[in-house]
Amino acid sequence: MSATIESLRNIKIFVLYLMENINYPLDFVTINDIVMQTDYVMYLDFAEAFGAMLDGGLIVKIDEGGQELYSVTEKGRMVARELKSDILPSMLDRALSAALRYLNFKKRDIVAKCVIEETEDHRYRVDCSFVEKKTCIFSQTLVVDTKDRAERMKANFYDRPEAVYRGVLALMSGNVNYLFD
Repeated sequence: MSATIESLRNIKIFVLYLMENINYPLDFVTINDIVMQTDYVMYLDFAEAFGAMLDGGLIVKIDEGGQELYSVTEKGRMVARELKSDILPSMLDRALSAALRYLNFKKRDIVAKCVIEETEDHRYRVDCSFVEKKTCIFSQTLVVDTKDRAERMKANFYDRPEAVYRGVLALMSGNVNYLFD
């Protein structure tokens, strides 16, 4: 697990930084999902900070077509800009990159799926796929010797599916050759 941000103040700065850099209103579930991409913030801490940011006028609720969305206020933008140096730049960079990848997958409506099946010879087949608008855009099958290994692969796949997709795409298109050096 990564290092966590524990102070409520820094959690607010972290969330505001992400929301400001994404720069369009998001629903609560999506904000939660982007914050949770890197495990820097625990859910209960996020929920507490979110309520405090609403109460403090750092974010505002917008009703857009019957959907509750949240946006950073000018006061929130100022807090994010002025206080972001309280958090390691590498943490902010990693979190923003993960959030943008997640939003790209969500915007494209890509669904990740991973299924484990035991084979006749008591090994385990791990079938992973991505479906975009009812079209399979990625499918990979691996056979491994233990259920534990298969379960770890499945967990890693679901942990960062967009990274798996981008990594395989880069390897297969020849854009990454660090594995072969």
